Amino acid sequence: MPKASLRPCKDKGCPNTTRHKSRYCESHADKREATRWGVWQQQKGSDTQRGYGWQWRKLRVRILRRDNYLCQVCLKAGRTSAATEVDHILPKAEGGDNRGSNLQGICKACHRMKTNIDVKKQAAT
Repeated sequence: MPKASLRPCKDKGCPNTTRHKSRYCESHADKREATRWGVWQQQKGSDTQRGYGWQWRKLRVRILRRDNYLCQVCLKAGRTSAATEVDHILPKAEGGDNRGSNLQGICKACHRMKTNIDVKKQAAT
């Protein structure tokens, strides 16, 4: 497999180059672990620690099958798109649970949009 091309270090003003996927050079290796995903993982924990272990994965498949792998939000808007994710209609943070009536198949774009709206609503309260 060919090596990744050299890119400038992501640290502002650093003249070094790197092949690392974080885009930080060796002198800024400490920042590699503090990338957005790394920080998020440390704060939130693993999927299993957050309650999305094997039982959730089984339930997820059941919900996607129930919804015929179609995004329910898009269907309500008269569009058709593939559901690749499962969404809590009432978020768990607001008291929602994992009952089938509170879950829906959803496409990535709709899920992102709905999550942003839910987060803004939560921040306003």
